[in-house]
Amino acid sequence: MNLSDILIRAEDTALAPGGAYTTLMTIGSFLLLGVVFYFFAIRPQKKQEKEIREMRASIEVGDAITTAGGIVGVVVKVKDDMILIETGADRTKLQIQKWAVHSILAKAGEESPEEK
Repeated sequence: MNLSDILIRAEDTALAPGGAYTTLMTIGSFLLLGVVFYFFAIRPQKKQEKEIREMRASIEVGDAITTAGGIVGVVVKVKDDMILIETGADRTKLQIQKWAVHSILAKAGEESPEEK
């Protein structure tokens, strides 16, 4: 079998009834699967990442926060990518990175959940 025989057989297969239709249906199925995957997996994840970035950028002095490690404290100082928080009854100060902030419990001036 040489190259010309292979090309002739491939051409016959493509021209066979249903050959092109089957190929288009297969390609269409993969495209549809990609679109569904984008809308149900990638897009919501990007939206959540954007919300987290905005939340961390909005941290101000006086906010009550929770870290990824579960430490609860009040923000004392905010730098570019570092935050100084005060936690516990003895007012221990910890310096953490902004990416370690899990959530804001209460904004400055609002009543925090611990005070309720």
